Amino acid sequence: MHDPQALREPEPVRDPVHPPIRPPRPPVRPPIRQRSWGEIRWRQFRNAPRPVVRAVLSSLVVAIALGIAYLAYDVALRRGATLPGGDLRVLFVALDVVVVLATGSIVTYLVVPQPTGSGDRAVRTAWSAALGLFAAVPVCYLVLVVAVQVIEPLLT
Repeated sequence: MHDPQALREPEPVRDPVHPPIRPPRPPVRPPIRQRSWGEIRWRQFRNAPRPVVRAVLSSLVVAIALGIAYLAYDVALRRGATLPGGDLRVLFVALDVVVVLATGSIVTYLVVPQPTGSGDRAVRTAWSAALGLFAAVPVCYLVLVVAVQVIEPLLT
């Protein structure tokens, strides 16, 4: 008959000076919390790429400057000023829109390169300008609406 104690492996000798090294435990991570739609959009807003912010802000600055000029022109005409050329508000609004859209397209073309992937060279195409054009449309519209519908009634 064989002895079951003889089949066991001998226990390792314990060294009191150098205790055995235990493998590190994997970190315990809490479960990932699902974010709401608003939290996701707020995080995207806070972490917007700088070139895109610059491009939109350039359209906004030009739209605000031209909106203030239009507001001054409109208020002057409403108060009875006789200006050379007569009442050119429609032309002024049309030029406002064209200048804001052109500025948005050009600045975006110059400031926002397309993703390069693995290359080092910044690529700019007509799509960069189109991005600026499409971003400038709501900016121009909103500035004109605020100028004409909100600020102008306060001044007249």
